[in-house]
Amino acid sequence: DFVSHEARYSLSEEKLIRQQVEFRSMTVFVSMSPQTIYMSGLDPHGENMDIPVRVLDCDTITQVKDKSLDTIYRAISHSQRPKHSDLDLEWRTGQSGRLILYDEDSTTKTEGDWKRINTLSHYRVPDGALLTLIPKQSSMYNISTMSDKSDRHLYHKYETLNMSKMSGGGGHSPPLSRATSPLNHDFESGIKMWHLVRHDTDNTKDDQRSNKLVSEIYLTRLLATKGTVQKFVDDLFETIFSTAHRGSALPLAIKYLFDFLDDQALQHGIQDSDVVHTWKSNSLPLRFWVNLIKNPNFVFDLGKSNIVDSCLSVVAQTFMDACSTSEHQLGKDSPSSKLLYAKDIPIYKDWVTRYYQDIKHMPAISDQDMNAMLAEESRIHANEFNLNSALHELYTYAVKYNEQLLLTLEEDEFSCKQRLAYKLEQVHNAMQGEL
Repeated sequence: DFVSHEARYSLSEEKLIRQQVEFRSMTVFVSMSPQTIYMSGLDPHGENMDIPVRVLDCDTITQVKDKSLDTIYRAISHSQRPKHSDLDLEWRTGQSGRLILYDEDSTTKTEGDWKRINTLSHYRVPDGALLTLIPKQSSMYNISTMSDKSDRHLYHKYETLNMSKMSGGGGHSPPLSRATSPLNHDFESGIKMWHLVRHDTDNTKDDQRSNKLVSEIYLTRLLATKGTVQKFVDDLFETIFSTAHRGSALPLAIKYLFDFLDDQALQHGIQDSDVVHTWKSNSLPLRFWVNLIKNPNFVFDLGKSNIVDSCLSVVAQTFMDACSTSEHQLGKDSPSSKLLYAKDIPIYKDWVTRYYQDIKHMPAISDQDMNAMLAEESRIHANEFNLNSALHELYTYAVKYNEQLLLTLEEDEFSCKQRLAYKLEQVHNAMQGEL
């Protein structure tokens, strides 16, 4: 749903379309105009071809543009692709018929204070239609909305379909007798836009109940979505929580950090293994991996839609549950995401425990090896970070907690050996001397 971002298939119950929506799968053939190729500087197929794109007849025009760009530019990183907001979608039919399609125009259907966003079905675009992505024509219509709301027939220079002549052509032509053009949203009049599902807060509970599918049906769709992505989720979790099946050696820093946490537990007489487990979970999986699972765009150059974001949130929550030491008691009020992965979480928890144990049994990392690794990392990334800025941030922290830091450094046997308290005082003296 273009407005609510709900979908027929989802891992998140909150973003699941519960109403029955009629739709039909279609294939349209999309090309890029020479001007679009020139403007973007990208010609993904070497020649201007009609590329088959799978869409739904209930897709909005923007959704069709997005699916077309995803298909045509699938081998090109997201940030390098043309943006849908810079393009218009033109429907070509016959020898000269051309029509630019919009999410909203003078043909948009209005019922009361609700206005439905245009779709392929609204325009009666047929399966196999020829579409072209062209540079946006909005500059041609930089016209303020007319005060007379009944006279909104804005025309564009493109040849349009003469429906009166083509109405007998099998019903494949759009029900338009004039050109379409974008109209401004009329927020002052209280007009509300909708796409697949109209979320009317004034509906009675009986109306809502009659429009929604029974819970067993939409839970089945949650499970169907889970089944589709199950292998990918399993592979990701197994790779993260493995010291062997990971494609590369376990980073030294992880072993060094986890050994440090084990030593701290011994030093402070902490015998509860759940405490150390929680330390390790908070330091790596829950601080680092959860962020990347929820935001893959931090690492990869890709787009993330709202529905994908909601699904990734469920996967991230499952990941967090796998790292937890507490037992989750499931009941009728439990979130659907926990019910969805109820059978999987115990397996994932075993993987986490095994991962921590495997690391514990690995040979210890010497300070020399750790220092050598850090020096190499510094060399590799020498020109990527502002070293002085990073040091200043650390120094600001050290000044704020100076007394606690000095006291701790003087008590710790490792820092005493390296005279870290004395070195910190030297840093303070040097900085104060500069000031």
